[in-house]
Amino acid sequence: MSDVTAIHNLVQKRNELKAEIAKIIVGQDDVVDQILICIFSGGHALLIGVPGLAKTLLINTLSQALGLDFKRIQFTPDLMPSDILGSEILDENRRFKFIKGPVFSNIILADEINRTPPKTQAALLEAMQERSVTIAGEIHKLDLPYFVLATQNPIEQEGTYPLPEAQLDRFMFAIKLEYPTFEEEVQVVKRTTSDVKTTINPLFSAQEIIDFQHLIRRIPVADNVIEYAVTLVSKTRPDNALTNDFVKNYLDWGAGPRASQNLILAAKAHAAFHGKFSPDIEDVKAVATGILRHRIIKNYKADAEGITEEIIIQKLL
Repeated sequence: MSDVTAIHNLVQKRNELKAEIAKIIVGQDDVVDQILICIFSGGHALLIGVPGLAKTLLINTLSQALGLDFKRIQFTPDLMPSDILGSEILDENRRFKFIKGPVFSNIILADEINRTPPKTQAALLEAMQERSVTIAGEIHKLDLPYFVLATQNPIEQEGTYPLPEAQLDRFMFAIKLEYPTFEEEVQVVKRTTSDVKTTINPLFSAQEIIDFQHLIRRIPVADNVIEYAVTLVSKTRPDNALTNDFVKNYLDWGAGPRASQNLILAAKAHAAFHGKFSPDIEDVKAVATGILRHRIIKNYKADAEGITEEIIIQKLL
């Protein structure tokens, strides 16, 4: 199959996938789009939203529609690395046997990742980055495709372990989940209080998703689009010559080179989803907020004046 045909195929499959997810999930179009860009770009996502907005249901539905294995890990303060990675036990023949933990799956929902100590957070983040885990000196490869969606509750921060900036940078997207509209909430209540069972049909195989990930990486990008993405990221750094007074006033730190890489990868996926064979500057702008949101650090002045990350990013586009 040629790459042109493959992109037409991807557009059709993505539309079918969104229709399948819509059987269960009401609204949340932007959230679903960003998660799909993440999966087909080979990245991971951080989902920020209050409890009860169907985060677990969304990922479970998505994993069924993608035909992938799904595991949910509820992070708690007493969770140890071995609880998620697995451990070695002595079997009946007095030989060591490795029992895999829940991290061995295609899609992982890391629920409330900021509720567990740094040691356990680091164990998951190593698996995300290396696509493997090391137990007792032995490396165990994870099955591909591999996607981690971690959630954070923005309301309560007491007794939590916020992810440090270096670990936040590992996530391709930070996605904000908002409350549904009145009409959407009416639909949610109707669907969830009836006895109707909805079946989700798997549309992909694991190998198909891997092939689409390679296809997206093969998409060519014009130099001016790459330069726009790098300039945009450079503008977030207060000490950079390209930046403006607004950023200098309200930001302490800007985004690193990983943001530029992710902007281009996500722009490629965004273009492919819309049937384009190369991304343009509009594709970069479409994905910029989700990619830069968690990589810029505001100062006290921004907090005091109610300046959000989204406002700062919009000033840069």
